[in-house]
Amino acid sequence: MPITASGGLSGRRRATALAAGAVLVGAIVVGAPAGADSSLGPILNLAPVAGLITGFGCAATPAVGHAACSGKFRAVRGANGHLSPMLVTSATGYGPADIRAAYKLTAKSGSGRTIAIVDAYDDPNAQADLNLYRSHFGLPACTTANGCFHKVNQHRAAAPLPAADPGWAEEISLDLDMASATCPDCHILLVEADSATDTDLMAAEDAASTSAGVVAVSNSYGGSEDASITGLDKHFQHPGIVYTASSGDSGYGAQWPASSASVTAVGGTTLTKASNSRGWSETAWDGSGSGCSAFEAKPSWQHDRGCAKRAEADVSAVADPNTGVAVYDTYNTCGTSSLCDTLISLGLAQGADGWVQAGGTSASSPIIAAVYALAGNHGSAKTVYSHPTLLFDVKSGSNGSCGGSYLCTATTGYDGPTGLGTPNGTGAF
Repeated sequence: MPITASGGLSGRRRATALAAGAVLVGAIVVGAPAGADSSLGPILNLAPVAGLITGFGCAATPAVGHAACSGKFRAVRGANGHLSPMLVTSATGYGPADIRAAYKLTAKSGSGRTIAIVDAYDDPNAQADLNLYRSHFGLPACTTANGCFHKVNQHRAAAPLPAADPGWAEEISLDLDMASATCPDCHILLVEADSATDTDLMAAEDAASTSAGVVAVSNSYGGSEDASITGLDKHFQHPGIVYTASSGDSGYGAQWPASSASVTAVGGTTLTKASNSRGWSETAWDGSGSGCSAFEAKPSWQHDRGCAKRAEADVSAVADPNTGVAVYDTYNTCGTSSLCDTLISLGLAQGADGWVQAGGTSASSPIIAAVYALAGNHGSAKTVYSHPTLLFDVKSGSNGSCGGSYLCTATTGYDGPTGLGTPNGTGAF
């Protein structure tokens, strides 16, 4: 199954980073707006254009047998004049209060239930970054010492941990922050696979599934389908546990494990504040993954007529980095300095260095996993199909061209990019 990211800045990754930097430099030199950040002088006057969207370091097209993550940054100017993913001194993007208000979760408690996050490689700063995020937004501390946070390898052991990787650290920070934002009193288990291969990720999946207290497992990774995927679905079939998976960030086209009937496939929306009775509006995000599986059988609870096999997505949540979420991440390949921030923004160094505005269905997957934990009902994808009227139906927007089909165009009721809709409280879960 083609479901990559490798550590460091050597070999292919250095070449990829340099190429990305060259593209960004070209775009910036030609099209930088007046007033572009010049705090580092003429030599480093190459700040990213505000609004530029770039994938996490683990979001590159995966090799066969590997996974890529589904996260993206948006370059925005911070209070100090720098542009993220350069260092900014304050959070930018939606915070916990916004997420919980948009999805009517303000009065709900997870009662200490555990959300597991499965990712590849190690984020050495995971606990520290998570708790700075939580402290900034007034959430209670979540540490190993107080029993709220645990980090283990794919063998359920605290050591040895995998090699560190700044690209996957970006993903880990996004996942941990979104789980916290949605369910502040939930416990969090971070399971780090030795690599982004399907073998190691499935071992990590089993480790998460057999850990005490876990009620939901979020998976913000995926890759293209092949004939091997149905044999791997068993790793998402542990009784009493619900699994969520990102539908992808490349628009129309199915990816696994989101296409597995054993998971809740989570698409993405563009979420904006509005003057309506809800206070928010949503459209399908144009990057949200969706599609019709070529290999996974149609589950009995899915009734759309334009796809003979499994269709994705099932539900959705905010994913557009232009209306993205605040994330705090400091693990990178260059340290902490203005020069490091510039190298990161040019693609010449990996990772992040403070507050960033992020999105992708890597954000929506842990949000939905946390909503399941809040509900406390041992739900599944089948559950939400039984309660479609308890969701916010997303009726506009598109993620690509598929002949006008609902599989890539939002419409009343079920559609591919947003599924049945977004949470309206926890009733559908």
